[in-house]
Amino acid sequence: KHSLVPEHAIMTEQEVSDLLKFYDVSLNQLPRISIKDAAIKELSPKVGDVVKIIRDSKTGKKIPYYRLVVSDE
Repeated sequence: KHSLVPEHAIMTEQEVSDLLKFYDVSLNQLPRISIKDAAIKELSPKVGDVVKIIRDSKTGKKIPYYRLVVSDE
């Protein structure tokens, strides 16, 4: 928990399904994050999980970003 690292959470299957429908994209079209990334290490993610990242914007709002967990192999 570093003060400069935004909040990270693994999404449920239902949340992922809703996200993909809302943006009309497939799972493979999401931006990627390495399973070895230090920011998600404590979440114990699996390849194929989707991580929701909540960042602060310059306007003071919290903005969600989504990343698909991939292996480096």
